Amino acid sequence: MRGSAGDVLIVGASAAGLSTAEALRRLGHEGRLTLLDAEPHLPYDRPPLSKQVLAGAWEPERARLRGQAQLDALDAEFVRGEPAVALDLAERAVTTGSGRVLRADAVVLATGLTPCHLPGQNGQERLAGVHVVRGLDDALTLRAHLTAGTRLVVVGEGVLGGEIAATARGLGLEVTLAGLGPAVLGDQLGPFVSGLLTRTHAARGVRLRLGVAVESLAGEGGRVTGVRLATGETLPADVVVIAIGCRPATGWLQGSGLALGDGVECDARCRAAEGVYAVGDVASFHHEGLGRRLRLENRTNATEQAQTVAANVLGADRPYTPIPYFWTDQYDVKIQAHGLPSPAAEVTVAEGDPERHRFAALYREGGRVTAVLGWNMPKQARLLRQQALVQPLTPA
Repeated sequence: MRGSAGDVLIVGASAAGLSTAEALRRLGHEGRLTLLDAEPHLPYDRPPLSKQVLAGAWEPERARLRGQAQLDALDAEFVRGEPAVALDLAERAVTTGSGRVLRADAVVLATGLTPCHLPGQNGQERLAGVHVVRGLDDALTLRAHLTAGTRLVVVGEGVLGGEIAATARGLGLEVTLAGLGPAVLGDQLGPFVSGLLTRTHAARGVRLRLGVAVESLAGEGGRVTGVRLATGETLPADVVVIAIGCRPATGWLQGSGLALGDGVECDARCRAAEGVYAVGDVASFHHEGLGRRLRLENRTNATEQAQTVAANVLGADRPYTPIPYFWTDQYDVKIQAHGLPSPAAEVTVAEGDPERHRFAALYREGGRVTAVLGWNMPKQARLLRQQALVQPLTPA
């Protein structure tokens, strides 16, 4: 396929934005290409931030998505360190924090996520030693504090909280994991798998305070000293990580005229308005195979969705109908989930043995397989995915 859409502006230069730019060039786009990003860094990968970068096994340069020569070959203008603050839909013009206005024939929104904060803390998250982790600078600052500290409390039992807890235990810190849910990744994976993962954390020495709310942070002299639970218990801490989830970074789009629900609402072609598309974590798209709206937060989706968005920018009429996928690495456990696992599903082991820490499982709801999960069994999970999930997620 070859084509041109005139000038294209991509807002966000992480995995989704960069992959869109690369796909546009591969498909023959010869027009002007601009990537605008709020961060000053060259495009980098986010999954290693909570693992290899945080552990100190990788220096920041290793997390870069592409080398300088590859970026130069895109023949694109990178505008770095400039947050987008407004979108004029009619003009397809984006205003940056410095007042610069960038116009294009097509705009692709790839602004990703912004971390959630503890509600009602009245500035307590500004205490020294309190962190959220979304970007490279966040991970590097936390890494320095983990090196100097001995006691970490992670607030949040989701993917990010579990990965940071596992990384910190590998560094030798005393780690407490607190969260509202009854198990690590309970909302994502259901009681069977999350129960195994929770026991894995406990076996590695993580103190678990699950099923209880965090009431406030404790501090002294401007530095955090602990986390107070609704039970009245205070968890002592030198370092606290708030990992209670993220929300789509759409605040700058308020008043633009775009539909903003759980992200930028798009049609099945990832189109939010005429000449405006969304890709990656920020995009809420209609999945024709499932007959409902989805927003997927993972690296694989960012890359795959970018191919569809680029093609549609150049005039294709291609629906995006992925089999949802996510993975997490915690300790020596590699979990890969294809489809839509849920706590309500019935889970059966199809291959392997959970007691031996290697198995593949099927999730079923209403008599239909809705997800496949591999625990240290990636090949088997992929094969089961091909057998069980392709047809249910294919448009009629």
